[in-house]
Amino acid sequence: MDKFTHLIKLSVGTESVDDLAQWQALPRAQTADGLPRHVTRMWPKREAEILNGGSIYWVIKGVVQCRQRVLRLDEVVRQDGIRRCAIVLDPELHRTAAAPKRPFQGWRYLSPNEAPPDLRGGKTGEDSLPPELSAALAEIGVR
Repeated sequence: MDKFTHLIKLSVGTESVDDLAQWQALPRAQTADGLPRHVTRMWPKREAEILNGGSIYWVIKGVVQCRQRVLRLDEVVRQDGIRRCAIVLDPELHRTAAAPKRPFQGWRYLSPNEAPPDLRGGKTGEDSLPPELSAALAEIGVR
């Protein structure tokens, strides 16, 4: 089996998975070819592993709630001349089992065996539990 890894990132200011989807639909959050992207200062050193089947897991309101497959990494240079990394994502958001996560800066690597599983049939637009309830259930081990 090929080696791959994931990323995990806080979705700061996002209230729900649907809110994340709406934000990613804005032109400023997309690449020229219309795909959602997240621009970050650091370029992942484990790029090949991420592009070999990895996803970005989104932490919303202190809980991992969804993931998106990483399609590619694009170089972005803004007005300040600093090279940045645009993590280009598949537009489909896959809901995951709720997993509480403490705040952290930037993104982190997430090994496949530590990643929460996808919820069956959990796509964007479906009803979900409020983040606070999901976090409380995950905290006591009910998923």
